[in-house]
Amino acid sequence: MLKNTTFLLAFLTLSLSPFRSQSQQAYQAEIKQAAIAFVNTLDNLHKHLAVLTFNDTGRQRWNNLPVGLRARSGMSVGNMTDEQRKLFHRLLSTSLSSQGYLKASSIMQLDNLLNIFMDTIYYRKEINDTTYKFMRDLLWSPKNYYLAFFGNPNDSIWGYKVEGHHLSVNFTFIKEKLSVTPWFVGTDPAEYPIMEYAGLRVLGQEEDLGLALIHKLSPAQQTKATMSSEVPADIITAAESGKRLVDYWGLKGSEMTKEQQAILQYIIREYVFNMEYDKAMIEYDKILKAGVGNIYFGWIGKYAEKEPHYYILNGPTFLIEFDNNGGPRRVANHIHTIWREKGNEYGDDVLRKHYLSEKH
Repeated sequence: MLKNTTFLLAFLTLSLSPFRSQSQQAYQAEIKQAAIAFVNTLDNLHKHLAVLTFNDTGRQRWNNLPVGLRARSGMSVGNMTDEQRKLFHRLLSTSLSSQGYLKASSIMQLDNLLNIFMDTIYYRKEINDTTYKFMRDLLWSPKNYYLAFFGNPNDSIWGYKVEGHHLSVNFTFIKEKLSVTPWFVGTDPAEYPIMEYAGLRVLGQEEDLGLALIHKLSPAQQTKATMSSEVPADIITAAESGKRLVDYWGLKGSEMTKEQQAILQYIIREYVFNMEYDKAMIEYDKILKAGVGNIYFGWIGKYAEKEPHYYILNGPTFLIEFDNNGGPRRVANHIHTIWREKGNEYGDDVLRKHYLSEKH
């Protein structure tokens, strides 16, 4: 089965390249149309909030904290009309694949469930008044996600950001090129524990595939992959950490069996294919051409779902981090994870080449 899947992907990569080039243009045109439709609904006041200059410093800053801790640029879902909310969701669903849109929209809705969870444990007297007030002041709500445009969608260079608690979606358009990272998603709780929602896991695949790979390794491979260190409380390259992962560590893809490499690729596809198919295939092509054998898989922590754990996939062109140890409760039920394109986040590399090739 794994061999057949790998062959099919390779065949599609070779045979659909011209088609993808054409459909990629149509895809970008659809996003542009969805963005323009939203912008056209704005009055002058809301346009001032939602449409910023392309050079605004907020374009290249992201954050996953709730708005009670970090304010956001743009227009909040709470301040939109119902018609604008429909267009907001149309923009997201046009930009993302069905799985990507489901994750993004579910993360927004999870804020409501998080409030229910906190109410429940407060009434059970599992947390005190001070903790409960602090949690409520974080302002978790589907209303507190923001849409900001950077530049006018009618122009050839522009971008947009959808951001709030545990979500940062960043799209940058530079003529016919498109950058889709950083892509940050998170969940709290990672597995919802109570009531009719018990068992809900919005980012279950990201966790399960990482655990599947570490368990598929031999004891010697596990030793090489695992760093003897305390599990970080957040991804290492978190928004405000100021840290970057330069060194490669862990087990190299070239040291894995074909079966292990297949799981490695499953993890990558779980992230990349949150994007619409044609864009995802372009990004996945880049990773395959750089070599699966050149990707490092590193692990910190226990090899169990309910214990704190962290993993990283570090390749020549991309970085994926996954951490399940976040939040104040430290109960391995709070996920932060990110996919980053090296050198081209927010379209940096493409934008640099554009400015070098054209007079401004």
